Amino acid sequence: MAFTLAEVAERIGAEIVGDPEAVVGGLGALEHAGAGDLTHLSSTAYRRFLPGTSATAVILARGDAAACPTNALVVDNPYHAYAVASTLFETRPAAEPGVHPRAVVDPSARLGDGVSVGPHAVVMADAELGARVSIGPGASVGAGTVLGADTVVLANATLYHGVRLGERCIVHSGAVIGADGFGFAPDAAGRLQAIAQVGGVTIGNDVSIGALSAVDRGAIDDTVIADGVKIDNLVQVGHNCDIGAHTVICGCTGIVGSTRIGRHCILGGGVGVGGDGPVEICDGVTVSAMTHVTSSIDEPGVYSGGTLHGKTRRWKRSALRFAELDSMAKRLARLEKEVGTR
Repeated sequence: MAFTLAEVAERIGAEIVGDPEAVVGGLGALEHAGAGDLTHLSSTAYRRFLPGTSATAVILARGDAAACPTNALVVDNPYHAYAVASTLFETRPAAEPGVHPRAVVDPSARLGDGVSVGPHAVVMADAELGARVSIGPGASVGAGTVLGADTVVLANATLYHGVRLGERCIVHSGAVIGADGFGFAPDAAGRLQAIAQVGGVTIGNDVSIGALSAVDRGAIDDTVIADGVKIDNLVQVGHNCDIGAHTVICGCTGIVGSTRIGRHCILGGGVGVGGDGPVEICDGVTVSAMTHVTSSIDEPGVYSGGTLHGKTRRWKRSALRFAELDSMAKRLARLEKEVGTR
């Protein structure tokens, strides 16, 4: 598929500096793009590649247009504009409407217009699939689960019973939504009794759930993920979490049950959220990768924790000194008392 720059500019709201009839047929990285490619410049770290690019067109900010050796598509927000333009070149095969002969769909399930159910997929009793929903090969949709229009569930994803997804969501392969929350109560002998998890999972519109991620069902009330949330691969969301709209959760993050996260937050890769009690994070918080959040955050900003990498010998020395800080502080206090400075 190919588009003129005039067509691309109309889609992304860009001003063209150059030839509006030039044609692009694919995407390329700024430093590697060639003739026929569309690329973008959205970070100063890559500005050095702009003068030498061979791309047919570059999406960029007005301040970079003068240095562009080729056609420019000038916008206020190049990264967002590139994201919109990239959808023109989507390579994921479109699912054909209809139910594959090797799929299993319960007679009580309700399927909207244009629904696609792939081979070996299962749609259980009383499930409801909105218009143009796509269920990939081997995926499972539990009893009474409801999927809004244009939602995509990719191969081998699992949606348990009583899950609700909004419109235009995407659930990637291997993700599990609605498994039991991790709840057990010990008896006097220490034997663990599972607590029935009778809540569900409610997910808003335009939510993305990454491959092999898990969103547990609520113990009593639902686990809630609001509109526009983006969850990366290998993320664990515990039971009864409430995640605010347009929050981003990066890979390998674990969020303990009953955590509340506000709107427009970013949790970097490998973040752990959980302490002695429920944690609440307010709107507009960014948590750096590998940080362990053990208490609530009530002020927007960027938060970091943990130790940085270094050569092993130096890191070991630092770790040993860290372990000695308490005794060193006590010795210092004793010395200050002796010399009368405290």
